[in-house]
Amino acid sequence: MIYYAGLVLAIAFVAIAAGGCGVGAGLTISGALSAMARQPELYNRFQMVMFIGLAFVETFTIYSLVVTFILMGKLPTPDVLLELVKQSIK
Repeated sequence: MIYYAGLVLAIAFVAIAAGGCGVGAGLTISGALSAMARQPELYNRFQMVMFIGLAFVETFTIYSLVVTFILMGKLPTPDVLLELVKQSIK
């Protein structure tokens, strides 16, 4: 039973991490745009660095999505879960 509770917590934490990727992407774009506004002559360089940074952020998002699907595949069906609850009550 504790195993399944740990799985549910792990899935929740990975979902929170994926949400953090959205915040990270927003901060990356915000920083790049403010740098471009301050130094327009370096626009191409800032744009390249921004895209590389966004690629790293999106890679983490994809990995967290894959881990979520793997962990969700290990969760029991409702029938098995109800049977475990019935056994723990006895």
